Amino acid sequence: MIILITGPSHVGKTNLAQKLMEKYHYPYLSIDHLKMCLIRSGNTDLTPLSSDEALTVFLWPIVREMIKTAIENGQNLIVEGCYIPFDWKKDFAADYLVHIRYLCLVFSKDYIEKNFLKIQTCANVIERRMDDSGLNKAELMEENEKNLIQCRLYDCPHILIHDRYDLDAIKEM
Repeated sequence: MIILITGPSHVGKTNLAQKLMEKYHYPYLSIDHLKMCLIRSGNTDLTPLSSDEALTVFLWPIVREMIKTAIENGQNLIVEGCYIPFDWKKDFAADYLVHIRYLCLVFSKDYIEKNFLKIQTCANVIERRMDDSGLNKAELMEENEKNLIQCRLYDCPHILIHDRYDLDAIKEM
């Protein structure tokens, strides 16, 4: 089983991946870790500040082939990160798709409005972010709204976090 977890920044992708890893004992790949390894090793001219679109174009082919290899080898894997395109299904034949579960986490505007300080506070629950002072409520709302629109456009499974944030409420993937 391959579990893909995506969504905008600060929505809890890494936290969910960690919980699923602990529950199922599946290894997980952070696409952010892959990004930083490729940047630090000099294998790309992209930077951590490159656009998400540019990073997705660069990273997705690598991640996609890693997913295919895991499926071919009968291995389980959790993959989390914001660099999974919404049209990801087009890259897999039907016999691969039966092994993949996808989930996009999205905050509602109302949730961000009511819980922005909590979102900032929880930013380091798993990762140690270097500097998160640039987190902007309006940009976070816009990014989450874009993700919700794309999920609906591509019929991608998603969880809209509106009233309360409870990843434990996510049942079986």
